Amino acid sequence: MVGNSKRRSMNQLKGVHHVTAITSSAEKIYEFFTYTLGMRLVKKTVNQDDIQTYHLFFADDKGSAGTDITFFDFPGIPKGVHGTNEISRTSLRVPSDAALEYWVKRFDRLGVKHSGIKAQFGKKTLPFVDFDEQQYQLVSDELDKGVAAGTPWQKGPVPVEYAITGLGPVCIQIADFGYFKEMLEKVLLFKETKQEGAFHLFEVGEGGNGASIIVEDNPNPPQARQGFGTVHHAAFRVADRKVLDEWTEWMARIGIPTSGYVNRYFFESLYVRVAPQILFEFATDGPGFMGDEPYETLGEKLSLPPFLEPKRAQIEKLVRPIDTTRSTKEFSKE
Repeated sequence: MVGNSKRRSMNQLKGVHHVTAITSSAEKIYEFFTYTLGMRLVKKTVNQDDIQTYHLFFADDKGSAGTDITFFDFPGIPKGVHGTNEISRTSLRVPSDAALEYWVKRFDRLGVKHSGIKAQFGKKTLPFVDFDEQQYQLVSDELDKGVAAGTPWQKGPVPVEYAITGLGPVCIQIADFGYFKEMLEKVLLFKETKQEGAFHLFEVGEGGNGASIIVEDNPNPPQARQGFGTVHHAAFRVADRKVLDEWTEWMARIGIPTSGYVNRYFFESLYVRVAPQILFEFATDGPGFMGDEPYETLGEKLSLPPFLEPKRAQIEKLVRPIDTTRSTKEFSKE
């Protein structure tokens, strides 16, 4: 184990980068996030390790790091099972408590299942699920201090004063809380800041909704099983390749296996299994999503990283076309 001085010299993680989940239908998740949740599709691409699988990125107006939730639609995958040892719920930030009141009415009107406004760690939340029973919650930034939120989708269907602005706390259920607390604090440099019963709030960097993990100490079965309707992994922000390499070295020095450096084209990454069934990614803030598409038409074409471009014809035969054109449409704010 490397000493405390080495840990103190590390560049801390900056907060949540993205969450990647699994859906039963790329088409249905596009409709849900675009027309119901009012998040902007900023990239339509494929899983770089499984080219028959769509990978859709929904984010804020500019595709900012820390605002995107992404989805795979693996062909033939079974429905997942929620339980302990899983990233159990994805939080999405909204500007205020009043925004939550708006979303209750919107969900009721659109038939989205939710459990009403609740409070946790001094923040108001609105838990809800999608058609796969994927678990989410809106979290209010009314009292938030810490990592700044993103920019709401300016041309989306939700009034900007109520719209989603990015990712909030990553929610995790864990069977061996003692081990996981040590991993978060001693290896990943989070700090536990609050506790409410079995729930523990950990923060990193500037803290706040955009830099938090909520861990539920849950040693009881059932054991979660990954499939559609569950989260695949959560990613956390690092500034650049230099800092990413520091984290790679740090993990190697304390004997934790990693994927090694992975270039995802839109960002650079490192993957670490931090607990049973819990996969974390460290991802750079850049280069971002506008290198191959202009702002006006983000997410409208099938975007491929350079190493997959020679296989475009093959890939386009494997994945069915999805019409994601929005630049020619005008959404009425509801």
